[in-house]
Amino acid sequence: MRQNSASGLSWRRLLFFASIGLQFFLGLSGDSKNTNAGVKAESHTSSSKTGTKVILILVGFVAVAVFSFFLYKLWQKKKRDEQYARLLKLFEEDDELEVELGLRD
Repeated sequence: MRQNSASGLSWRRLLFFASIGLQFFLGLSGDSKNTNAGVKAESHTSSSKTGTKVILILVGFVAVAVFSFFLYKLWQKKKRDEQYARLLKLFEEDDELEVELGLRD
């Protein structure tokens, strides 16, 4: 149960930082002081470029998140396999030890 809350928390943090980054990026790209017609036409082209940049940034965030999730699952599987191997080694039958203890002839 703790694992689910930790992963939920990390997703919340990722979403939080992504939204702050987008607001910062969009705040820097907008220039609302100029009202000339030529500037408006230029701003329309600029806004489409900004939209493309925002989409690319979002795709980048999603790609990093998916890659991180994949690496985390791979690490979990490796740890689980190591623990299972240790458990098998612990309960491995040792004939010499049983003979020495007199449990087996």
